Amino acid sequence: MKTFTYGTRVAALAATGMLLFAGCADTSTEEDQSAQTEEEQPAQTEETADSAEHDHNPDGGPPPEGIQEAEDPTYPVDSTVILEADHMPGMQGTEATISGAFDTVAYSVTYTPTTGGDPVVDHKWVVHEELENPGEPPLDDGTEVVLEADHMEGMAGAEATTESTTDETVYMVDFEMDGMEMTNHKWVVESEIQPTE
Repeated sequence: MKTFTYGTRVAALAATGMLLFAGCADTSTEEDQSAQTEEEQPAQTEETADSAEHDHNPDGGPPPEGIQEAEDPTYPVDSTVILEADHMPGMQGTEATISGAFDTVAYSVTYTPTTGGDPVVDHKWVVHEELENPGEPPLDDGTEVVLEADHMEGMAGAEATTESTTDETVYMVDFEMDGMEMTNHKWVVESEIQPTE
């Protein structure tokens, strides 16, 4: 009888110890996973943002139909300039060649890509001729538009809102960034470029 009672107590204590150990192990694992998730989240977000920024087509293609070439631009075609724009990581301070100069209205826009994902906020720039049935320029800030520009995947056909407007001369530029040749990159405005001298 004593042996049975002793054995039962030992078994009960062993079972209780296992449950306590398992509970501690589970809590520790959840805390570790939570901490790991929090630590990894900023890196994933930053990587996603960088990927989005580098998603520009290397070849920007021809200017949109109907856009007016600038008659006497400050930086004529084939001029070498320094980019002050920071639309993409590594762009600012890069030497570029002007491949087109135009008189139009340019807008920064916020849009949600047609391919899904988070909104692209304050994208610089799209020109008036890259909007679907835009009416007369300039559009007021906060105007809802549909984009015809295809600078990045998911842009063409996206619904957008204009954030700001400029009537500065806009330029297409050729430059090299991170080993990638960018041709006819659209767009930089005059205040975003400087002469090389």
